[in-house]
Amino acid sequence: MNIWIIFIGFMILSWIVSLTLKSKFKKYSKIINDNGMSGRDVAERMLRDHGITDVRVESVQGQLTDHYNPVDKTINLSQDVYNGKNLSAAAVAAHECGHAVQHATAYAWLGLRSRLVPAVSFSSRWVQWILLAGVLMINTFPALLLAGIVLFAFTTIFSFITLPVEINASQRALAWLSNAGITSYQNHDKAQDALKWAAYTYVVAALGSLATLLYYIMIFTGSRR
Repeated sequence: MNIWIIFIGFMILSWIVSLTLKSKFKKYSKIINDNGMSGRDVAERMLRDHGITDVRVESVQGQLTDHYNPVDKTINLSQDVYNGKNLSAAAVAAHECGHAVQHATAYAWLGLRSRLVPAVSFSSRWVQWILLAGVLMINTFPALLLAGIVLFAFTTIFSFITLPVEINASQRALAWLSNAGITSYQNHDKAQDALKWAAYTYVVAALGSLATLLYYIMIFTGSRR
């Protein structure tokens, strides 16, 4: 019963964080940049300022779909961010460029996360089915649940490794936004607030993944008694 209370708590917490994040970005998107720079302009300038010339800035569909792809070296910005000339767009664009800077400087946590991608991709395709089958066959074939736990552990580890990667990217973004004069003393704290709430989504996801992993471990260990 207690574990279900925890799960429901995480679901509610995740909903609150997601709702707050969207509210913050909507609020700060109304603060127009004094320099008139769009998210694309901000991204391209940050890359230039860091001497990065082999990364492209592109527009993608969706909302909050912004990401850096280290494989093809692209900064992918949602259309609102790519074209937006506001504080939210500037903060998001700079954050994604923070990942490009991490890549260019061989940031250790980003390298570790990248090496885990193949294992996590494989795990995400099969882990839920293996866990379900493992729970159903716990008394006849407990090794199947153990295999599912091992696979899910990769996802949990990946979630926690993602935390320093995201936090560091935001730190790099905020430092550059201030030093480059993109944000001012009147609005820099707002950019910081937006990226802080974005980071909270990763914290909740990591803790939720850990809680789920412990739940399956409890099922497995309980069956061994």
